[in-house]
Parts: sequence; C-alpha cells; structure tokens
Amino acid sequence: MSSHEVPSDAERQEAINAMEEQLSLLWRRSRAIGNKVARSVHPDMEPGAYGLLRTLQRCGAMRLTELAAEIGVGKPTVSRQVSMLESIGVVSKEVDPSDGRAQTISLTPAGAEQLAAAQTARRRVFHTLLEDWQDEELAELAGLLGKLNRTYQKDQL
Repeated sequence: MSSHEVPSDAERQEAINAMEEQLSLLWRRSRAIGNKVARSVHPDMEPGAYGLLRTLQRCGAMRLTELAAEIGVGKPTVSRQVSMLESIGVVSKEVDPSDGRAQTISLTPAGAEQLAAAQTARRRVFHTLLEDWQDEELAELAGLLGKLNRTYQKDQL
C-alpha cells in the first residue's frame, strides 16, 4: 500500500491489534526493568512509586490530589505509596504555605539523589538496548510515543 492509499477497515484493525500486542509486551518488559530500578532506589520501594518520584522531580512539591491526577492513579493508591516513600526517607510532607490545612509532598535530598542514581542506571539500560538503532529511528519512536501519550492524556481529560 502506498502512503496515499487509505487502509481498509480490516487493515486498520490488524494494525491496531499488532500495536496493542506490541505495547502489551513493551509494558511487561518495562515493568520488569521498573522493578529493578525501583529496588535500586530502595529495596522496599514498589515499582509504581518510581513514576511518582519522577513526577515530583519534574513538577516539584505537589498536593496529594495533584500528584494523583498527574500520574493518573487514584488518591488512595498515591496516599499509600507516599506513606511508604515517606517511611523510607525519599519524600517528605510539609504544610502547604498557601493553605495551612493541606500538605505538599516533595522529594527529600536523599530521595533526589537516589532517584538520580536510578535514572542513570535506567538510561544505561536503554543505551545498551538501543545501541544498534539509528538516531532517526529513535527520534521517530520518541515522537510516536509522545503522540500516543498525548492521545491517552486527552482520554483522561
């Protein structure tokens, strides 16, 4: 099929099925890497907490509700993860200066240091896995994944 032909419904369905299968495989493998990375931050850290720490690193101090919305999980899940992360010393809660009834959550200096070390290890894995890829392929994949993530984000709005 040339780039100007419109795919049939069957071809589109086949392409979506193939994409779903590949994404499912990617997520499983990414979770396995995420488990290792989380444990490199702290042996008791849950893999899902890595994204929470990364969000705090990127966005700075946040309220629990903002953090839950940003990472796309429920408030009870984030609350449980924050409690665990606080107990291992990688995040702290402080009174929100704009509303004394609320708290903000932020990375501790030790948490920021441990997260940076884990990110370095994670990047090393990606560099090794993707060393045979061309720069153009990496840029195209990053662009397509960004587009997919924006599509997912629109669905949550």
